[in-house]
Amino acid sequence: MAPSLSPKARKALNLLASSPGGAAEELVLIAYGFRREMLAGLVLAGLATVVTDTLRIDEGTIGIDLLTITDAGRNALKDRRVRDD
Repeated sequence: MAPSLSPKARKALNLLASSPGGAAEELVLIAYGFRREMLAGLVLAGLATVVTDTLRIDEGTIGIDLLTITDAGRNALKDRRVRDD
């Protein structure tokens, strides 16, 4: 059985589900106001993964962490149980 999700965790997983290529961690933190601890909890629970990718900008490169939803995360979204926290 999938774990029950807080409303914010459910919102974050829905965002990741709508981003097939992954969502940049910093964008998710800043634009959507999710806490790093909550996102880390999703990863530790196996509901999301983090992959580091490299972007080329002009003559340089930067590393970017992309969050993606897992099959377990998709299954958790199907479960309608919601925690109060």
